[in-house]
Amino acid sequence: MTLLEAPEHGLDDEQLAAVTAPRGPVCVLAGAGTGKTRTITRRIGHLVRTGHVAPGQVLAVTFTARAAGEMRTRLRALGVAGVQARTFHAASLRQLRYFWPRVVGGDQWQLLEGKLRVVGQAAARLKAGTDAASLRDFAGEIEWAKACLITPERYPAEVARMHRDTPGPAEQVAAVYAGYEALKNRAEMLDFDDLLLHTAGALEEHASVAEEFRDRYRCFVVDEYQDVTPLQQRVLDAWLGDRDDLTVVGDANQTIYTFAGASPRHLLDFPRRFPEATVVRLQRDYRSTPQVVAAANTLIGAARGRPAGSRLQLIGQLPPGAEPDFTEHDDEPAEAAAIARQIKRIVADGTPAAEIAVLFRINAQSEVYEQALTEVGVPYQVRGGERFFSRPEVRRAMTMIRTSSQFQGPLIDVVRKVLVPVGLTPEPPGGAQQRAQWESLLAIVELAEELVAVEPEADMRRFAAELETRADAAHPPTVQGVTLASLHAAKGLEWDVVFLVGLVDGTLPIQHADGDEDAIEEERRLLYVGITRARRRVSLSWALSRQPGGARRRRRSRFLYGLIPDHHPASRIANTAERGGSKPRCRVCGSPLLGIDALKMQRCSDCPSDVDTDLLDRLREWRSGEAREQQVPAYVVFTDATLTAIAEQRPSDRAALVGIPGIGARKLDRYGPAVLSLVSDEHRPEQ
Repeated sequence: MTLLEAPEHGLDDEQLAAVTAPRGPVCVLAGAGTGKTRTITRRIGHLVRTGHVAPGQVLAVTFTARAAGEMRTRLRALGVAGVQARTFHAASLRQLRYFWPRVVGGDQWQLLEGKLRVVGQAAARLKAGTDAASLRDFAGEIEWAKACLITPERYPAEVARMHRDTPGPAEQVAAVYAGYEALKNRAEMLDFDDLLLHTAGALEEHASVAEEFRDRYRCFVVDEYQDVTPLQQRVLDAWLGDRDDLTVVGDANQTIYTFAGASPRHLLDFPRRFPEATVVRLQRDYRSTPQVVAAANTLIGAARGRPAGSRLQLIGQLPPGAEPDFTEHDDEPAEAAAIARQIKRIVADGTPAAEIAVLFRINAQSEVYEQALTEVGVPYQVRGGERFFSRPEVRRAMTMIRTSSQFQGPLIDVVRKVLVPVGLTPEPPGGAQQRAQWESLLAIVELAEELVAVEPEADMRRFAAELETRADAAHPPTVQGVTLASLHAAKGLEWDVVFLVGLVDGTLPIQHADGDEDAIEEERRLLYVGITRARRRVSLSWALSRQPGGARRRRRSRFLYGLIPDHHPASRIANTAERGGSKPRCRVCGSPLLGIDALKMQRCSDCPSDVDTDLLDRLREWRSGEAREQQVPAYVVFTDATLTAIAEQRPSDRAALVGIPGIGARKLDRYGPAVLSLVSDEHRPEQ
């Protein structure tokens, strides 16, 4: 074997230290754009070149087939053939097939490509929800539980301990989970999580299998180690045995999959598990300009509870570029239209459309950008999700609207009523899939609001025609164009120009994260991932209202505080329904407010509280009743911080109530009268 290029060639000092580290445990803390794939492939090449290991004795695992393919391509370019670079699941499937005759015997069980059918059978037997969204939520929860090594029997206690938002009563979810496992096993089928479970079990319970495997593979490399689940760590431990020839690479600042069971704890605890490990920090960013890097550093530097191991400070290596752009818009369509026009100018100036991305928090946000780009003639592609009008819930909603054209009344009210049977509720549901469908349906209501703003007399027939027109316009021939993607789907990708849009509280951070500090910090990391996707230029924007003419009550994302330079025109804070104003300050000491709880209470956390404890108790009792009636967690009604702010500030009217962060237009309409009644003296107990 001949290496085409010396693995040590063209590396910076830190990369070289990682590549040439002695055989044994190595932890590479690699920030965004610091060349981690280059580093780990060069390390494999170095170990092979120096005779420490043969190519066929190396198993490198990562999280996507695309990343594994890129790793194999780079290794071939180095002249290192024979290294196994696979995903966890692909590696486990290969091993399980090989060892099956010895550990199980008989015909190999078939792989279950999708679990919805079997989940549906289990749910139907229990008379649980069997609509598509409910089944996807059940399936996602089963995947999370198996990734976390939680059995059906332990599920209710574990989710209660974690205060996890579940797609239904915990006992019901556990029963569906148990029924699914029983049906699957009876049919002699394996799902993708079983591949990992059975591989770990084969190595743990069969000494001869473990001995043969460990004789074959002597060296292990794990990419994106911050995203491993407890189940994947169990497999890795089974692969290793009592050995320590392991290189892990990751960045705790890019942990954005904890909802699926991922945890950065294994990465951060690596030096504790292996005290003799070599730890290398890659902080030189070769992807982004210093201006983009500075914005990313500022954002992540404000994170709460940051473990020492995650405090990577990126150092930009490229020539200077444009400063990040921050823009405030009156409403979402205006925001999308302005960005579409800007993209058209950028493309005209020579940047390929394929080097531009528009990134958002939830897939339902894509429709307004699909429409805006279509109107200016810029091609686009939706990554990681269906185009808005191709989504099943949107197609069903359009059918309902088309067949309900005879209904009379205010258009928006009629649309809301028509969409109730397909899943539109006053508040978002608990499950992730149900919530995503709910957001799509809400986006249709907002399209109705947009139509009424320009055509006050529009009826259902006119709205149905408008939706058909938009749907037809949103299906141009497939071409290489601007990428529209969620922040999750953008992970691992990069573009010359990135637009981060819809940056308002309630969207980023997402509404259901409020009151959960860990969830809020994951939302911060999502924005960090978005910023670090940009090579040359990043633009951040938000809108004060959903639709034209709407009340401008939205607040730009709390993550932008401190990120926007004071001299920038957008540095003014929308602290009330009016535009402008100064940065929020403590109503007790006058200091600038930091953190969502402080913003809600309008005082520093260590300043004296003047909370009305009797009122707070009444508010909590009322919230519990609302939550029981709606069958949602209490924080969905109002978070503890919001209740405390109400009990401290004792708002006397709607204007004062809506001035408390966390209370938007919908919550004001739904809960305002009850809350104001509780605040008033009429509910105080007699003395």
